[in-house]
Amino acid sequence: MSNISLTRRGAALAAALMSASLVLTACGGAGDGTGVKAAEAPGVKAAETRSVKAENGTIEVPVNPRRVVTIGNTNLPFIDLGGKPVGVTEASDSELGVLPAEQKAVYEAAEIIGSNGGEVDLEKLAGLKPDLILVQFHSSDWDKVGKRLEAIAPTVLWGLDTEWKAFADAIGEAGNVTDALSRQKTEFKDKVAKIQATYGKIIDGTSFVDVSRGDWSDPGTFYIADIGCSEIARDDLGLDLPEAAEGKDPLAYESLPFEQIGELSKYDVITYPVDAQGRPTAPFAPVVETNTWKALPAVSSGRALGVFCPGNNSYGPVIRYLDSLGSALATLPSQK
Repeated sequence: MSNISLTRRGAALAAALMSASLVLTACGGAGDGTGVKAAEAPGVKAAETRSVKAENGTIEVPVNPRRVVTIGNTNLPFIDLGGKPVGVTEASDSELGVLPAEQKAVYEAAEIIGSNGGEVDLEKLAGLKPDLILVQFHSSDWDKVGKRLEAIAPTVLWGLDTEWKAFADAIGEAGNVTDALSRQKTEFKDKVAKIQATYGKIIDGTSFVDVSRGDWSDPGTFYIADIGCSEIARDDLGLDLPEAAEGKDPLAYESLPFEQIGELSKYDVITYPVDAQGRPTAPFAPVVETNTWKALPAVSSGRALGVFCPGNNSYGPVIRYLDSLGSALATLPSQK
């Protein structure tokens, strides 16, 4: 059995703040180094193929892939676009907890070929006879596992620094789910335009700050979010949100003590994370319980807005975020 340690990151904001180990395992076999005998490797030689460009080069993939396996951060974006993978790596409870019911059912119908941040079993992967493998992890790990995956089926790689819109486009093209992608892109543009038209004056004349806290945060700390869904608000909607200087680490990488909550008083509007029911997320709940938070002018004047962000790695969750943000903006005192 061979164990190869890799690194990959989770989805959305956690992707930028945390990393986990991914291990590929293969037991027995000989011939190509994959742990699967070369004669048994089930890679599909489709009669019709097309070329897609990826981080690992130009890859020939089936025109209409039927048996897709997704590894790492490709799982949920592919499902979001209507894909039905035959194999997936395990998603975290927090990721699955915010999935629409129909998408969760698709995920649960797939074969789990690896644990969340744990192991990917090459023999189980090969046994699914995939005709396409979609994978996202750190590009420096490709030399360790790329040949093993490519020996099983055409494999398309994206690095962790792939911008989310480009990622959605690439998955849509590789996985042949471009119809759903086109619909989602249109809906996204329409919702952005509607928010800008409805709340344009507020957006232009208001200073915002997005604050958050993760289950990985040290006790008594929070951070200013300038990555994740706040990027959508800043870059697509035009909200005046703080961000790190060019070339510097994101502000979200710096843990701030609760004693600095009072410094948020210089902002007109504060946004913070809530769940789908509008309750402060469990990690953020300690922040809203502090007297310093309650004393903030934005909080006492109804300008602290809870916003639901189910993710920012594909259009579906971003659209849900825009819906939540639009509803939150509607509650501002000047809008009543």
